[in-house]
Amino acid sequence: MTMHESNATQKTLAQPRSERGSAASPAEAPQPDVAKLHLDPHVSYDAYAEVRAKAPVVRVSFSLEGKEGEGAPEFREFLARDHLFVTRYEQVISALLDSRFSADPRSAMTPEQKKKLPPLPEELRPLERSILTADPPDHGRLRKLVQPSFSARAMEALRPRVQQITEELLDDAARAAEERGEAAPDRAMELIKAFAYPLPVTVICDMLGIPREDREQVRGWTENLLNVNRRGRELSEEARSGMRRFTAYLRDLFAEKRRSPADDMISQLIRAEEDGDKLDEDEVLSMVLILFLAGHVTTVNLIGNGVFGLLTHPDQLAKFKADPGLVKGVVEETLRCWGPVDFISRRIAKEDLEIGGTAIPKGEPIMVGLASANRDPERFTDPEVFDISRPDADRHIAFGKGIHLCVGAPLARMEGQIAFETLFRRFPDLRLAVPADEVRWGDSFLRGIGRLPVLF
Repeated sequence: MTMHESNATQKTLAQPRSERGSAASPAEAPQPDVAKLHLDPHVSYDAYAEVRAKAPVVRVSFSLEGKEGEGAPEFREFLARDHLFVTRYEQVISALLDSRFSADPRSAMTPEQKKKLPPLPEELRPLERSILTADPPDHGRLRKLVQPSFSARAMEALRPRVQQITEELLDDAARAAEERGEAAPDRAMELIKAFAYPLPVTVICDMLGIPREDREQVRGWTENLLNVNRRGRELSEEARSGMRRFTAYLRDLFAEKRRSPADDMISQLIRAEEDGDKLDEDEVLSMVLILFLAGHVTTVNLIGNGVFGLLTHPDQLAKFKADPGLVKGVVEETLRCWGPVDFISRRIAKEDLEIGGTAIPKGEPIMVGLASANRDPERFTDPEVFDISRPDADRHIAFGKGIHLCVGAPLARMEGQIAFETLFRRFPDLRLAVPADEVRWGDSFLRGIGRLPVLF
């Protein structure tokens, strides 16, 4: 059945959660089929293909087979529930551009319902009011304050510094191998720890204005949060403590920037606050935390996923080595095939509406399948093939679409291009140090590799 045929054949009424689970018998109120998805990328893409073939909008839940004891209880419970999941490129674009959906999970709640919500852990409260969940007009007010820092002009100005950091990290990796008595082409490196992680963290620290002498301490406070994000784990006491320390550190840094402003993003945000642009300190804190955490997680995953993709597709690696000008294609095709975020977990219908023949009642949450859309055969020819010369790879939606398009996308693209070009130019013998099937992807909607041992 084609996309258009499935749109026309039937309309499925999606019952709000409050109306499901009534006293009616199964015969009186049959439940719609619920498809099973999995966070494991070794099987998830096949599952996405199956639900795409069913309909543009499908009710799904996530299989936790083999993972029953892992992850925070709230995370497991959330995944096990059934969700409306938008599967196809055309409808995903429509959903992301539709102003009738809200990014704020509280938008459809009554004041009484909001009071019943469980309290957010103290360490995460600064993120409660963030650009990620803000709707207009607050979203536009927050975004305009950071958008200039990620403009094309700003990225070109930053490029020499990103190149310098990249070269220095690879120098460090070669020096460490030499100190261990290793010689090319059999020097060892754990790519995520030595390169993919410190590159974007150093860049975002430069942009924010976090002093160099503080960065090792900041890394110690925040690196556990990356593991939580990758695996959906409950915040450990160590991660909670790190978040508290990082938050307190940032408030002290804000005070210092007020006294002695510099040419950095924190100083700019504080000036905007003091210029009457209605940014209070909690909003500045939320923005800085989002920029720091999201500003490096995306690129860590892009670099790790792209290197793994090239090393497991020798024809594409040979093509890239023969023509380094294909580096933009490496970045875009990596984002299309293994984007850093599999799906947007929640958009709330602000009124009754319809997507792809499915009626969505007011207040109903939907999931938006970015990874599924990026492999939609109606949009991309041979979507399962990793092809760095694909002419339309940049039409992927790995960074989202619409007003919530990832503000740091230009930075991630530039970092990825410099990382891939420099890494394979300097270390042309780079290869996996373990069999490909021993490389483990994280079990989270953030698509990334935890460890990538390589030889060079």
